[in-house]
Amino acid sequence: MTTTLPTTTLAAAPQGVNGVALAVFVFFFLAVTVMGFLAARWRKAEQSANLDEWGLGGRSFGTWVTWFLLGGDLYTAYTFVAVPAAIYTAGAAGFFAVPYTILVYPLIFTFLPRLWSVSHRHGYVTTSDFVRGRFGSKGLSLAVALTGLLATMPYIALQLVGIQAVLDVLGVGGGADANWFVKDLPLLIAFAVLAAYTYSSGLRAPALIAFVKDGLIYLVIAVAIIYIPIKLGGFGEIFHAAKDTLAVHGPTGKPRGELASGPNAQWAYATLALGSALALFMYPHSITATLSSRSRNVIRRNTTILPLYSLMLGLLALLGFMAIKAGTDTRGNAQLAIPQLFEDMFPSWFAGVAFAAIGIGALVPAAIMSIAAANLFTRNVYKDFLKPDATPEQEHKVAKLVSLLVKVGALAFVLTMDKTVAINFQLLGGIWILQTMPALVGGLFTRWFHRWALLAGWAVGMVYGTLAAYGVASPTQKHFGGSNAQIPGIGEIGYIGLTAFVLNVVVTVVLTFVLKALKAPEGIDETSPGDYTADVGDASVTADLPPATAGAPAGH
Repeated sequence: MTTTLPTTTLAAAPQGVNGVALAVFVFFFLAVTVMGFLAARWRKAEQSANLDEWGLGGRSFGTWVTWFLLGGDLYTAYTFVAVPAAIYTAGAAGFFAVPYTILVYPLIFTFLPRLWSVSHRHGYVTTSDFVRGRFGSKGLSLAVALTGLLATMPYIALQLVGIQAVLDVLGVGGGADANWFVKDLPLLIAFAVLAAYTYSSGLRAPALIAFVKDGLIYLVIAVAIIYIPIKLGGFGEIFHAAKDTLAVHGPTGKPRGELASGPNAQWAYATLALGSALALFMYPHSITATLSSRSRNVIRRNTTILPLYSLMLGLLALLGFMAIKAGTDTRGNAQLAIPQLFEDMFPSWFAGVAFAAIGIGALVPAAIMSIAAANLFTRNVYKDFLKPDATPEQEHKVAKLVSLLVKVGALAFVLTMDKTVAINFQLLGGIWILQTMPALVGGLFTRWFHRWALLAGWAVGMVYGTLAAYGVASPTQKHFGGSNAQIPGIGEIGYIGLTAFVLNVVVTVVLTFVLKALKAPEGIDETSPGDYTADVGDASVTADLPPATAGAPAGH
């Protein structure tokens, strides 16, 4: 899930090692590592050397596995760290994450079942597969694939940022003066293990581990929302302290934030919530988790029960106010607010449980994201442009290797660049991925849009969104200082991604009229109306699938 986190200084002082908390953290980490490797044997098909099995878990997951997988996919360590950190830093603005996760589920109820059906009918593994098949355009498909890869890489990197926050508070992050190898060794070990079991087990690993991850997160939040307020004197005291602290004027001469959003922030709040809701299920990892389910009804049921995570998110957000009241020392890094709050408030053994929840909350989505990126590259770059005659076994091998390269790239990104760079690229990721919506969601309901118009609209949205974000300054940096800017023609401050999306749609619609008038070639649509409502029980559902997919145990 995407979150706008105010830019902060990200240096942290060395801390003493909390031995008990570290032992509990290591115990849970080892437990999920074993589960990750054992997952290779879970529901394993006879013919497992293909992308459907490794990258989509054989399309075999039922309602509860899909629910935990989607939850593990969308509610990440960065969410756990960044949502309350945003509220700790700026107050009510950080609560935009709560309404957007409420808005998103009615939206996806309208189109995800259609995407599942047509993907199951034709063996599509990625959104780019669908776009190519629907519009007969490899160029448009490549644009969607590259956008997905571009938006996913910093998202994976930010899972590392979440783990680093936990390691710093545990006292094993090394500190600013430590040798780089010593400082980053725990992180290197964690992601080496992640890379190993993802390579071995594919999507089955995060699907199995997601049960542990979500169970721990629910436990930690349930305890925190009761235990911490009791220690701090109740919610009345917490809100009073937050109101006074956020009203203090900072270096810019303005208050640090607000306990409740005022009139001047309403456009920014509303557009950010709506734009984020539209973007969330455009991300490749969201689609990968969706397509791994075994039937259309699994998707429909999940859109009705996933809002339970929104309740969790609302409670999680309140931890930001608790950190203010507790006087949590973040050492100039707002992302340490919640780990440090747990360290200060909980007994050491339960702090270890909380740190394990955050750490595993990074491993699960990072695994899914790397698999989704590997699927995109393999299907829509390697097979479409480099080796069109690739066999299912070759696709399988390439995807596994690419998943390793993606993780190495994300790790290098975090270890060599300032963390604020990673945060700002993730903000750009939300702006970028939203520009794929006209091709994907529009294509699920109509063939009216012209493929060249969709490509032009995508390009306009990408260029405008990137340039507008580049022009946003913050107190600490000249460029990419946030994701809100003035909306052209309205004058209000709003979410850049939504403005870029509107421009994208306008260009697409206008050019579609023009290109249709000029009778420009529209490409071949390989789908049919019945594909969008097909379910696994339909006799025709595997009739046209390629051999690698037709044999997958989708109905198990």
